[in-house]
Amino acid sequence: MKKSTIVLIVLDILALIGFFLTYGPISYFRNLLVTTAMNTMTHQYLAYIFYNDEMIKDVMSKNYFVVIDENTNVDDIVIDTKPKDHYDNKYDEQILERTPGNNDYKIIDLKIGNSTGYLVAIYDPSKVKTISMEQFGTIGERIITMCPREGGVVCINGGGVLDVNGKASGIPYGPVLKNGKIIWDDGVTGPVIGFNKDDKLVLVRSNAEDALNKHNLRDAVQFGPFLIVNGKPMKVVGDPWGYSPRVAIAQRKDGIVLFLVADGENYANGATLKNMIDVLTKYGAHNAANLDGGHSTTLIVKGQLYNNPPALASRTNGRYVGTGFGLIP
Repeated sequence: MKKSTIVLIVLDILALIGFFLTYGPISYFRNLLVTTAMNTMTHQYLAYIFYNDEMIKDVMSKNYFVVIDENTNVDDIVIDTKPKDHYDNKYDEQILERTPGNNDYKIIDLKIGNSTGYLVAIYDPSKVKTISMEQFGTIGERIITMCPREGGVVCINGGGVLDVNGKASGIPYGPVLKNGKIIWDDGVTGPVIGFNKDDKLVLVRSNAEDALNKHNLRDAVQFGPFLIVNGKPMKVVGDPWGYSPRVAIAQRKDGIVLFLVADGENYANGATLKNMIDVLTKYGAHNAANLDGGHSTTLIVKGQLYNNPPALASRTNGRYVGTGFGLIP
């Protein structure tokens, strides 16, 4: 058989597989394509390439989340992170039982969604701060470089950045606050995630000036959605964003901060938004927010890449990003 004939057969098979996934009886791929495209600002056209308005509206009506329209009540958080001698349940015990010789943090390896996850408990919320690239507007910086340069021991990626030709530009979406100062302000009002000067996690829709002066934030980035606010989980219907590598930050009522990271490959495996909410709820999160995920998903511990990002990012020790959160003693 000629090589050209084999190539044509392979292309025909791939086309049939693509047609089956796009229009066949299995709804997962169709739901994933439509919801992913329609939840972006610039790629909604991808949904319209394959489906008409009626199909898109039908998919979106069955797969969505309801944004929590409520600001955090910081009075709910009473910081008391001293070691305890009794626990409410096994999840509480995992958090509160310290790793011998380490009173700063504890890493709990777990299963989340259909992949591996990591929950980091940080006992002193005053040590959780924004980390950022040295100069915004350039190509970006990896967390594995950013974290030790900022003096971080454990770090995760934070807010989103503008992509240019598939690469992180180092231009953040929304405000960035660091050590009580606005270090980036693009004038955008959106979901701000940060810690106030009382070391309490605040989730609020805000611009830079209000975040600093009205909400008293010291360290913050913009992203979302908010997953849990004042103990109330976000309502998720269907599977609006599918499985993917994900990152979240949370705080318990006792003040302990949680970093949650899920491994996976984009749109193939990892965690759903509901998976993230369920794990954080089990471990006592009172307020929690989704951070940038996908190829940006990064957990650095003592200068080393701890998680397993998607293939390309894994080979380069993480993707270029603009901001993150770190445990900085």
